[in-house]
Amino acid sequence: MILVADSGSTKTSWCVIDSSENYNYIETNGLNPCLQSEEVILNELQTNLFPKITCEISRIFYYGTGVTSEKQPVMTEILKKVFPQAITVEAYSDLLGSARSVCGNNAGIACILGTGSNSCLFDGKNIIDAVNCGGYILGDEGSGAVLGRNLLNAFLKRDLSEKIHDDLVKNHNLSYGYIVEKVYKTPMANTWMASFTKYLNENQNEPCIRKIITESFEAFFVKNVEKYADYKNHKVHFIGSIAYHFKPILEEIAKRRQITTGNIIQAPITELANYHKNIQ
Repeated sequence: MILVADSGSTKTSWCVIDSSENYNYIETNGLNPCLQSEEVILNELQTNLFPKITCEISRIFYYGTGVTSEKQPVMTEILKKVFPQAITVEAYSDLLGSARSVCGNNAGIACILGTGSNSCLFDGKNIIDAVNCGGYILGDEGSGAVLGRNLLNAFLKRDLSEKIHDDLVKNHNLSYGYIVEKVYKTPMANTWMASFTKYLNENQNEPCIRKIITESFEAFFVKNVEKYADYKNHKVHFIGSIAYHFKPILEEIAKRRQITTGNIIQAPITELANYHKNIQ
């Protein structure tokens, strides 16, 4: 049986392909070996994943955020501890998973816009170039974390309309002290900041909110997509909740920058499951 995973910082989608080629989906909390300890990840898998799997897993293909070259063996070993009977255990970056799911066997630029952001130039088989994402402190332009961060910055710097400012105070209990506590003194601050994207989406027609969204996506294109040679000659594909829910604005900005968009999907798990079922 095959177990395929697509993991972000907010949630992890799993697909079990059984002997009859049925697809069974499971969802757990997000995993990120760059931000979480091995113990935390192992506990999450043992508590929220393993008990829900009813067949013996022989092959595992994991794609996730934070799976750098340094963290790849770490994630592999954690999975082996949970599934010691598995013959094949492979861990890859979420970027490769995204490229395989939206580009298929074709060349193109694959982008992630979820809690974090990333991009790569894909030749149909391999990633041949990738701009460093930098994480939510040094990069992640256009991501949920940065959209939320920019909203909080605008709140603190008095750049929001009185209506939006007062609404955030009244209905979301925002204050300087609360924001500092959540951002600097609690774990997974990126996920908390990304939670404000729902608010941004609901209020996207407010000029001050529209400005935050537009500037974030403009920055993503400038600092990521437009760094690749001949980017205007490639289709630019997107995966992630941010790309999916803000699709009209994203396409509008891409068109203005003479960038051709391709597939825009919320999650790649089914496409990745198909990929591994078909190549075995």
